[in-house]
Amino acid sequence: MEKFEVNILGCGSALPTTRHFSSSQVVNIREKLFMVDCGEGAQLQLRRSKLKFTRLNHIFISHLHGDHCFGLMGLISTFGLLGRTASLHIYAHKELERLLAPQLEFFCKGMTYEVVFHPIDPAKTEVIYDDRSVSVSTIPLKHRIPTCGFLFQEKPTPNHIIRDMVDFYRIPVFELNRIKNGEDYITPEGVVVPNHRLTTPSAAPRSYAYCSDTICQTSIIPQIKGVDLLFHEGTFAQCDAARAKETFHTTAMQAAQIAVEAQVKQLVIGHFSARYEDESILLKEAQTLFPNTLLAKENLRITL
Repeated sequence: MEKFEVNILGCGSALPTTRHFSSSQVVNIREKLFMVDCGEGAQLQLRRSKLKFTRLNHIFISHLHGDHCFGLMGLISTFGLLGRTASLHIYAHKELERLLAPQLEFFCKGMTYEVVFHPIDPAKTEVIYDDRSVSVSTIPLKHRIPTCGFLFQEKPTPNHIIRDMVDFYRIPVFELNRIKNGEDYITPEGVVVPNHRLTTPSAAPRSYAYCSDTICQTSIIPQIKGVDLLFHEGTFAQCDAARAKETFHTTAMQAAQIAVEAQVKQLVIGHFSARYEDESILLKEAQTLFPNTLLAKENLRITL
């Protein structure tokens, strides 16, 4: 099976601590790296995760709070120092380009590669990236400023040829691609051989949803229904639900309730408030509703 991994680089919230880095993740799909948020320290964590800088070509920013984007300028600069030549594509609110332009002009003159900005509308659900293996869509969220999450959906792969059946029917090589993609085979005598006799199904395509920062918002459920992995912020414990509501964040138990209603396969909670010395309280609360919950931690790698 092709690789589909989620690497947690940082899972803290706005206030820096010695326990956590700011929000950042890297999704590895078939050896193509996609960064989701780029908080302070992201490039250091990228090295610690032993992920290849050269395979990171796309960065998605959920919103313009500093703990989700303060690491971006340093990463761009480092790529320049390393002699990067491939374009770097950044998908973010239109204001980010205006904010970064003077810094790029001042710090990155003569840079060997191009930074390409793709403005997104966080209020819309739309495909913002698409290639042969994956599509990425926005998930509108509700926070103190415009915010969106991201849904990564793997494209289906072709069926697997049953070699013995191909030999039995003496199927020419030029017909194999069509058969892999689901077509029946018609023999020279006009006999139709159903595709299910000639192939076995490929593995089901996988999906990953990233939802941070946001209040508990049931409107996202139809879009994330049945995903293989959901990352949902669980900033606060239930005893601090009033604070979560005030700051437009979610409790761990509320994140678990979203996971239950969306029928996801696995939940990871993160974006922890600095007030909790021991985040196991958040995990326990989430697991009372959704047992298959993980607690995010730096350098955690989850394979789908």
